[in-house]
Amino acid sequence: MKNESAPAASKLVLAALAGSILLAALGVSIATVALPTLARAFSAGVQQVQWVVLAYLLAVTAAIVVAGRMGDLYGNRRVLVAGLVLFTSASAACALAPGLGWLIAGRVAQGLGAAILMSLPMSIAKGLVAKERMGTAMGLFGAMSAIGTALGPSLGGVVIGALGWRAAFIMLTLCGAGMLTLALRGVPAERRESGAATNRMDWAGSLWLSILLLCFALAATGSKVGVAIQPWMLLAPAAVALLAFVRTESAAAHPLVPVALVRGRVIVVALVMNLLVGAVMMSTLVVGPFFLSFGLGLSEAETGMVMAVGPIAAALAGVPAGWVTDRFGASRTLPVGLLLAAGGLYGFAVLPVLIGVPGYVVALALITPGFQLFLAANNTAVMAAAADEHRGLFSGLLGLTRNLGFMAGASLLPLLFASLLGGHDLAGSSTQAVGEAFSTTFLAAAGLCALAFFLALLGNTSWRPACP
Repeated sequence: MKNESAPAASKLVLAALAGSILLAALGVSIATVALPTLARAFSAGVQQVQWVVLAYLLAVTAAIVVAGRMGDLYGNRRVLVAGLVLFTSASAACALAPGLGWLIAGRVAQGLGAAILMSLPMSIAKGLVAKERMGTAMGLFGAMSAIGTALGPSLGGVVIGALGWRAAFIMLTLCGAGMLTLALRGVPAERRESGAATNRMDWAGSLWLSILLLCFALAATGSKVGVAIQPWMLLAPAAVALLAFVRTESAAAHPLVPVALVRGRVIVVALVMNLLVGAVMMSTLVVGPFFLSFGLGLSEAETGMVMAVGPIAAALAGVPAGWVTDRFGASRTLPVGLLLAAGGLYGFAVLPVLIGVPGYVVALALITPGFQLFLAANNTAVMAAAADEHRGLFSGLLGLTRNLGFMAGASLLPLLFASLLGGHDLAGSSTQAVGEAFSTTFLAAAGLCALAFFLALLGNTSWRPACP
């Protein structure tokens, strides 16, 4: 079904798609606040209970491209419904888990379902939303992701505090059942393309890609596998899996990721920018609290209040960013978003050190709309360039590069921040030293954003034909 001739998507359809993204975001954010309670409930240490979060993230990362491709081959509606069934069933299993191991296994299954919920809404929107309103839909999806990220810790804290940790997963089960009902009623069945029946899933390529991403993600997050295997040891099997994946894809009749599709400038530039911006976005969430606590001396509650400005601003800016993309075109909106984000990051490096919390809030209020403009425009440009038979794959690749960026931002930029402290721990560093390390770290982040801007200029002419 071509986008130009697509019927107007009903509010029920958009509610089902946006709700699926919200549910997947809640799945990770609501679990983070449960970790201390889980540690007490299962008499486990931090390194053990952190797998409740890591198992979900790793499953999403390893499966998101495969999930998108399955939507292309077997029908986006059918696979989305299967993902909601899996997510809902896994949430119920987590609520009933008798031990930590069972809970982690349930989180793996939940993450596999979430990979589908993250990858397919953009693909379905490509077929149902009119081309001139695609940016608004992408902005709505970005807002739902931000709301899920912001709502999870606060909502989870209230529910867990009142009813215990199992209640959080019962709530996800009920929300999943509601989204499943919406999807069954609202998302129409698709007209299958004539060539879709002859294509087959590249299971060998899918296996190698999943192994590659799993090894890379474990190495990037610094997670130990057992006692003897250190994170850096996983880079060797990741390299082997990469070579095997490339060789498999070259020989496959129906490859998971056709080389010709990702060879074009528009796709390569868009995916690299997505990774860079994802890394910068995550660095604000990971490094920021350390500066607020040790650099400005805020309490945990005060830090949480200041940090909440980012997700709230993202939720408010998501739909307007999509409207701007529809009005002015992705090729114009995207570099403006990157410039705004880069300016905000420079302000992040300067203003908080000079005027404290007000400077932090002002910079965060500049950065967040810039990110939302970029995401709405970049996602719109990529999906506009995607042929109908590969729209699920492209959506999955966008999700993958975003997740890989998040992992890089959660590991590499905090490592830079820590190294700038000169070997001292945070508690033993002066507020001036913490401030200088924070400033330098976000000057580097602004540099990454500037690099993304120059890449946008490189790929801009390629997007013009595909954008309004």
